Amino acid sequence: MTYYSVLDVTPTNDDWVGDYIEPANKIAAEYGGKYLARTASHEQLEGEKKDAALRIVIEWPSKEAALNFMKDERYVPHLKARTAGSVSNHYLIEAKDDLS
Repeated sequence: MTYYSVLDVTPTNDDWVGDYIEPANKIAAEYGGKYLARTASHEQLEGEKKDAALRIVIEWPSKEAALNFMKDERYVPHLKARTAGSVSNHYLIEAKDDLS
């Protein structure tokens, strides 16, 4: 079953960004992750305003793939740098419609 990571990320410093992107891309791809969107070009249409510098959407072939990526020993230092150097929220969403 497909899953999506949906993140909002606002860097509090940029020290981690240069060392983050290439390894994260490579490791995510090894787990079947595909970046669908990584952009500062977004607007909130509903709800209480929640500012974020970036909105990110990653497609995963399974929940296990997403979780294994997050636990990968090569990724963990980059995850720690991102979370220390930003305000980040990460949601893992199953690609299903519970309301149909």
